[in-house]
Amino acid sequence: MAYTIEMANQAAQVLVARRRHGMAGDVLPPACRPQTLEAALQVQAAVTDLLAAETGDGVCGWKCGLPSPDKVVVAPIYGHSLQHHEPCLVWATQSQVKIEPELAFLMGRDLPPCGRAYTPQDIDAAIASTHLALELIHDRYAADAGAQFADRLADGLVNQGLWLGPAIPSEQGVQAHQIDIRMDVDDCPGEVVKGVHPAPQPRDPLYWLVNHLCERGLTLKAGQVVITGSYAGAPWVPVDKSVQVHFMGLGVVSTRFVARGA
Repeated sequence: MAYTIEMANQAAQVLVARRRHGMAGDVLPPACRPQTLEAALQVQAAVTDLLAAETGDGVCGWKCGLPSPDKVVVAPIYGHSLQHHEPCLVWATQSQVKIEPELAFLMGRDLPPCGRAYTPQDIDAAIASTHLALELIHDRYAADAGAQFADRLADGLVNQGLWLGPAIPSEQGVQAHQIDIRMDVDDCPGEVVKGVHPAPQPRDPLYWLVNHLCERGLTLKAGQVVITGSYAGAPWVPVDKSVQVHFMGLGVVSTRFVARGA
């Protein structure tokens, strides 16, 4: 049976409610649970439409990774969840939150569908600045729910937002395949992690994303930010403490996480 708009809207209502209240639950009911990547992307779009209709919130960026034959790594990041002023509000789990140290590319002009594929040179020219960033993670499926990749894709691949840190020279982000990461808590130095980007180069997923969006009739817009993969997995850090994430040789992201609803 084809996955319909009505099914996607039903799924979106459940997932938006979980986003609004920081909840985790079972996989979606069989009547609207997406079973394919295309159905999951339909649910993503329905979540975006519902958030816009209810709150006026729009897409401020994207997370992405290089695709594989059975996975498409792409999800919108919403305006209310983009933060850069301390404290950083998060949905926490047992007084902790997962973060992913990444580079973020801020777009300086629109890249709309234009009847041809954009080249890396086209996309490089549209990048306004490169930033240190922390993706904020929250799973809206319970640990024992049995969620599959299509379930997670429908729900935005566990993204709950983005902390946008300082800009770095763009040339430093072009070939930053390896960046050592150190996380300090309350000025207590952590161990240095040999950070490696999941793609050959950190802009490679961005190049894929632009043309993926165009194929779906979407525009990567000026002012939107794109993150393309973590250099250090998704470690847990505590809330209500000072956290400094050192991108060794590039800069530091400093903030304090505070649990929403606390």
